[in-house]
Amino acid sequence: MRSRTHRPKYKFFPSSSCRSQFRLLPVNDLQLPKLFHILCCSVAERKLLGLQKKMEELGVIVDDTFVYNEEKHLTVMKTSLFFAGDGYTVYDCKGELVFRVDSYGPDAREKDEIVLMDAQGKCLLTVRRKRPSLHHRWEGFVGERTEGQKPIFNVRRSSIIGRSSMTVEVFKGSGDEYQIEGCFGNRNCTIFNAAKEPMAEIKRKVDATTNVVLGKDVFSLILKPGFDGAFAMGLVLILDQINGDSFDEDGTEMDPTAGD
Repeated sequence: MRSRTHRPKYKFFPSSSCRSQFRLLPVNDLQLPKLFHILCCSVAERKLLGLQKKMEELGVIVDDTFVYNEEKHLTVMKTSLFFAGDGYTVYDCKGELVFRVDSYGPDAREKDEIVLMDAQGKCLLTVRRKRPSLHHRWEGFVGERTEGQKPIFNVRRSSIIGRSSMTVEVFKGSGDEYQIEGCFGNRNCTIFNAAKEPMAEIKRKVDATTNVVLGKDVFSLILKPGFDGAFAMGLVLILDQINGDSFDEDGTEMDPTAGD
């Protein structure tokens, strides 16, 4: 019977004379676990880098803490019903506080700048109205805005003539652009990316136990995987302000995406 000869295990190792050339070195069984561990770490690092790149591509704009790998349903509640855009609290499906906006009252000067905070009160984003502007232009700043700070995005009406959508231009990273279509006054809006893929939706809230549609002061914000929830909530604040400004002379509410 033909005897089997033991074949040593080999690994590639760069030659000192030229890095493009490789030579084979024998590897014993004691070295295999260490080599396997190194390979696994390299794979994990590559996956992490790939995930970070994917998150940047999908829309991490304000804070990656609020970027989820699964579809996320948030409940948005107005904290006061006396004035349009008076304040908000935002909860997840477990009833835990995610975002909050303190009451900013009826004073027009206060309404021109709004701060979005997390559950602990950390300032995540400041949205500020740019005056004068025929397009209802708003700007977003990371954290609490300081004098001279540059915005990371702006929101404007696509056209001042007739019915139009809202355009969101992002200055951070690759400079993406989004479109907001629908009617925020009816709590029926969708945020699309440049490829016309829905990234977030605003919908009327339905009570799961009674199957009753709740009032407009409580609604759902649905985030698609990879989209920045803090950024989406900042857009909600802007839409709320535009909607609060959009009334006919007889007091009839207008579509916030309609022209002046």
